[in-house]
Amino acid sequence: MTHGKVWRRLAGPVAALAALVLIGSGAVGTPHASAAAAGCQVDYTVSSEWPGGFGANVTITDLGDPVSSWQLTWSFGASQTITQLWNGSYTQSGAQVTVTNVSYNGSIPTGGNTSFGFNGSWAGSNPVPTSFALNGTTCTGGVTPTTTPGTPPSTPPPTTPGTPPPTTPPATRLPCDIYAAGNTPCVAAHSTTRALYSAYNGNLYQVRRASDNATRNIGPLTAGGVANAAAQDSFCAGTTCLITIIYDQSGRGNHLTQAPPGGFSGPAAGGYDNLANATAAPTTVNGQKAYGVFVAPGTGYRNNNTNGVATGDQPEGMYAIFDGTHYNGGCCFDYGNAERNSRDNGNGTMEAIYFGNIKVWGYGTGNGPWIMADLENGLFSGVNTGYNANDPSISHRYLTAIVKGEANHWAIRGGNAQSGNLSTFYNGKRPNASGYNPMKKEGAIILGIGGDNSHGSAGTFYEGVMTSGYPSDATEEAVQANIVSAGYR
Repeated sequence: MTHGKVWRRLAGPVAALAALVLIGSGAVGTPHASAAAAGCQVDYTVSSEWPGGFGANVTITDLGDPVSSWQLTWSFGASQTITQLWNGSYTQSGAQVTVTNVSYNGSIPTGGNTSFGFNGSWAGSNPVPTSFALNGTTCTGGVTPTTTPGTPPSTPPPTTPGTPPPTTPPATRLPCDIYAAGNTPCVAAHSTTRALYSAYNGNLYQVRRASDNATRNIGPLTAGGVANAAAQDSFCAGTTCLITIIYDQSGRGNHLTQAPPGGFSGPAAGGYDNLANATAAPTTVNGQKAYGVFVAPGTGYRNNNTNGVATGDQPEGMYAIFDGTHYNGGCCFDYGNAERNSRDNGNGTMEAIYFGNIKVWGYGTGNGPWIMADLENGLFSGVNTGYNANDPSISHRYLTAIVKGEANHWAIRGGNAQSGNLSTFYNGKRPNASGYNPMKKEGAIILGIGGDNSHGSAGTFYEGVMTSGYPSDATEEAVQANIVSAGYR
């Protein structure tokens, strides 16, 4: 028998997405349940697959009476074995798996859901489990059975595991499909507004309400679609909610959570940074309501224990969609690569997108705001420290911001996320200051703060990714075209 405990990260390279959904219900009675459940739905998604291994996300939706604790059981159909699991604890005996809630996610209200994820190994084949049971009773998708006994529930045909992203029809490719087709796959993909892979149907973010500290995961309305803002509105009605997790869609488990103290302590308990108000940045995407991440000074998210993010002088790219009218001169509204200990570890230990109008370290033309690169101990607008004439003030309502870097070469690009192409503001050698060639990137991910947890900044984030490898301009133009087609308004 194999025993497991809570894990919060994924390991292994991402190959492809295979989203597979199973649904179920039934009357529940078991010694492990503290309340009865009359119906349930289970969504099992193979989020990534590589030779001998895979990652999966599982979402349980309670369609019946509320439960205060749960166990989910299933049997693997081949030789799969769980190797890591997060947001739950597990046991596995042969093919039989039992996953039990942990302290913070045992309660599921009627219509609510909870999720966990895991890494596994496989040999020969990796079929999706055909049946799940919540607290001892098989799930079939409603409060009463919806299929004739002996007839399996109707499910979408499974995609073949390992199918490369380029098989996605070009018209339906989303940013991370496009990066994968350009041989610079996403190693982190964060958005509270929409899926960034055409096949992604997992969690986008999690909210926690003030009235009872309950949490709810928010996913897209459909695979590859816009966030289900109505689910958030319903869950948060009559109270306030904070964004507690911004999930990584890449399958590597590079989720963003409340930033811990570092060189600077945050204003929240224990020196942590504040969490963003979940309704402070409303927007629409393709005509559907969604919410961004509103960063007020003191707010910040971080992951210091990432998987697959560039380190040292390895090549990488990143883009983010910001509100170009929400900024300040504080340090530092960043998204990207930072130190793993939340402290200033010297020149070249960061590579992140900065947006704002601070002029302490570097600046461009006009009064700002500017897209710059935070490379630690310097915000760079070009090859020089201080002023660089080619970096313009740019303040579109929805702004595409790009920074990318490789050995002794980096670039800044940007544009209007609602129309047009990208402009290149810098493309050349690393800064003409000591410590930046070669780079010494450490591979943590930050949002809304500096690498040492400087948290005086303001801004709004809607979506962003980080890649393995240095993306071509053509790949980024294709991503920009998709962003424009998403219809941010």
